Amino acid sequence: MSIYLNADSKIIVQGMTGGMGSKHTTLMLEAGSNIVGGVNARKAGTTVELGGKELPVFGDVKEAMEKTGADVSVLFVPPAFTKAACIEAIDAGIGLMVVITEGVPVQDTAEVWSYLQSEANHAGTRMIGPNCPGIITPEESLAGITPHTIAGKGPIGLVSKSGTLTYQMMYELKDYGFSTAIGIGGDPVIGTTHIDALQAFEDDPETKAIVMIGEIGGDAEERAADYIKANITKPVVGYVAGFTAPEGKTMGHAGAIVSGSSGTAQAKKEALEAVGVKVGKTPSETAQLMREIMQSL
Repeated sequence: MSIYLNADSKIIVQGMTGGMGSKHTTLMLEAGSNIVGGVNARKAGTTVELGGKELPVFGDVKEAMEKTGADVSVLFVPPAFTKAACIEAIDAGIGLMVVITEGVPVQDTAEVWSYLQSEANHAGTRMIGPNCPGIITPEESLAGITPHTIAGKGPIGLVSKSGTLTYQMMYELKDYGFSTAIGIGGDPVIGTTHIDALQAFEDDPETKAIVMIGEIGGDAEERAADYIKANITKPVVGYVAGFTAPEGKTMGHAGAIVSGSSGTAQAKKEALEAVGVKVGKTPSETAQLMREIMQSL
């Protein structure tokens, strides 16, 4: 079992013929992903050989879906064109849209998010990202840039704002393994939230416990804490990046802005602990808290 992505997922790559697109398409193929084609209007009708597989290039997402039955798209599209590429995928009715691109203007993402909420989104497209490592169901499928060799399949679900901390947590707990690991991105506006992933893991019978990684800025983790209290029965451990961040300073991720006590790592830690989530001060300490939970299950 898994959330959002499995061995049956048929993946297209918007921007597959570009440098990052071709590199990571090859790595996704190595991970076992069922990549069925790419999209580039200027190269429609051609094929590209990647990872020993001849992949067709289509003019748009609608054509790609009609010809291949694709239900997932991964976007490696420059920031200026990301909004248009997202709208194209939503209009085509793609089920899952994974936006890897960093540096997408927040207004563009907000407009895509609004479009996702509108009646135009008949298919109920789910967006992950932008500015994220995507999603991996180990030993089944990868839609994104997560290294597929760092962890195998197992009973832990992982949702994280940070890409590198996703990788570290998967490595720290590789002896237990993961049902699915999802990097939701650190931008102020994102498609899939901690809460969305928490509920999906709650509903997945193979996921026994959940790791949630947040970071300073905004109130997503506090809202997730309220949601956990009301809706989540599985054990959750947490980590909040940024305990040493100076107040008032904008940090690396666009969403990591702290003002007063609101949005600090300490405030988030306290909110999570108040609803029974154990929070580590370091990623390794968080992994150890999860080990203790797994040993008790």
